[in-house]
Order: sequence, then structure tokens, then C-alpha cells
Amino acid sequence: MQESQETHISNHLDEIVAAVSITPRKKLQNKLLQTALFQPPREKLHLCEEKAKSYSSSHEYKQALQELVRCVALTRICYGDSHWKLAEAHVNLAQGYLQLKGLSLQAKQHAEKAKEILTNAIAHLIVLSRNPSQEEAAVSAHSIACAAVASGRPEHHDVAEQYFQDSMANLKDAEGIGKAKFLSIQDDYCHFLQVTGQKERATSILRESLEAKVAVFGDLSPEVAETYRLLGGADLAQGNQSGAHKKLKKCLQIQTLLYGPQDKRTLATQRTMDVLSKAPEKAVKPRQPPRAKAAFCTCGPQHTVLGKARPNAAD
Repeated sequence: MQESQETHISNHLDEIVAAVSITPRKKLQNKLLQTALFQPPREKLHLCEEKAKSYSSSHEYKQALQELVRCVALTRICYGDSHWKLAEAHVNLAQGYLQLKGLSLQAKQHAEKAKEILTNAIAHLIVLSRNPSQEEAAVSAHSIACAAVASGRPEHHDVAEQYFQDSMANLKDAEGIGKAKFLSIQDDYCHFLQVTGQKERATSILRESLEAKVAVFGDLSPEVAETYRLLGGADLAQGNQSGAHKKLKKCLQIQTLLYGPQDKRTLATQRTMDVLSKAPEKAVKPRQPPRAKAAFCTCGPQHTVLGKARPNAAD
């Protein structure tokens, strides 16, 4: 009888120990579940958008794609089936599919969906009819431009050009956050120019934007590093190995400080520089400056940052 009682007590103690060790974890899981269930959809959407950007910047495209799919679903819940933000979500998802090899069909499907939503730019007109701020109007026009680019159809290039220009025009005199948004949209416009064969024009705008980016984002920023990378690539494409090496070296220095020497972006730039340093310098006749008129590019005030000399994109 005593042995049975001791066994019962032992089992009871085991149950108590198990309950003590498991309950906090269960409570935490339940709390997280409740938080997720009762979190407003717009907060969930914002969280997914931030996760997608983070994964994409780290070249973790599969994880970014999962978040972009969630963004489409949450955007539909938050804004409905006809809102320009849903078109923007489809464009972002299409771009996500393009970053993964072999998924161009899915990218095309989402680009077409974005096109359907924004046919005749109804969403943009609705935004404008509500007397929006300049930044809201710029974001709306930017979304239409991106949708036109994502469609992949040459007949939509004029639409993209028009709405990129409209978007930048709304922010060309902005300061602070608005200025940062302008520079981000301008980078997208430069990408559009590159894919449509207007590389010299894109390079000219990027070169002019460098000083403004330093003023807005700081000289040790992802935006400045990416601009140096693109300008280095442009120099390399023109056979200017010396100029390419200087710009890529600046890019590498910033990336190393921001991300560390083992980050994918840093390693990719390092590999390019290694190949470049081994290649013999070619005697290439410098190209004439591009004659095409550059798009809007309001540079910041002429001053140095952190006591350093102003960036010279011609280096």
C-alpha cells in the first residue's frame, strides 16, 4: 500500500514538474497566437512588407516571396479589389518571382493582374479626387509607373515614363522624408531607363543624384553604396576600368562597414573587383557625355558630410 502511495506521489510530482516546464511555453505560444489573431490587418501588412524588404535586401528571395504573397492577401483585405495598393502588391510579387529563376510565368500573371487593376489609372484618379498631399499623389503615380514596367510590354513604356515623371514632379522640391522618397522613385526610374536601353541617361541621373543621397541618407548608407555599384558597372560596360575600380572600391568599403565582409552583397562586389584587378587595362576612347536630357534630379545643398569631401562620381 505504501509503495503504491509513493508511486502515486512520484507520478504526481512528475506531472507538476512537466506542467511547470511546459505551461510558460504554452502561455507564450497562446499569447503570440492571440496577438497575431487580433492584430489589425494593416499592421500585419506593414510587418509583412518590412520582412519582404529585409529578405530581399539579403538576397533571401524564397522567404521574401512568401511575405509578398501574404502582402497581396492582406492588401486585398485592407483596401479591396480595385485599390491601387493591390496593384502595387501584385507588381512587387511579380518582381519577386522574377528574382527566382524559372518563375517568369507567375511574374507575368501578377503583372497582368496589376495591369487590370490599373487600366485607365482609375485608382490614381480616385486618389487625386480627394485632394491628396503631394507625397500621396507621388506614391500613387509611382505605383502606376511600376505596374506599366512590370507588364513587360513596350507599348506601356510611354505610360511608365509619364507616371514616373508625374511622381517625381510631386516630390522634386520636397525635403526630409519626401526627399528620400523622391530619390527612391528616381532610382526606380533609372532602372526603367536601363531596361529600355537608355543606359547613358540612367547613368547621368545616377551620377547627379549621388551628392543628394549623401546629404539625405549619409555617406555610409545602402543607397550610396548601391549608387556607387551601379555607376561602377556603367563604367565597366564602357570599358573604363579605372573609373569602375574606384567606384566599386568605394561601394565595397561602405558595404563592408554596413553588412560585414561575409555578407552576400559585399562578397559579390569583392568578386567583381578581383576579376577587374586581374584584367589588363584596355585603351578605350572615352565616350562623349550623353546628350539626352536627364529627368528630375534636385541635388541637396553643397556641403560635406562627416567632415569628408563631397563625392565625385567622376572618380
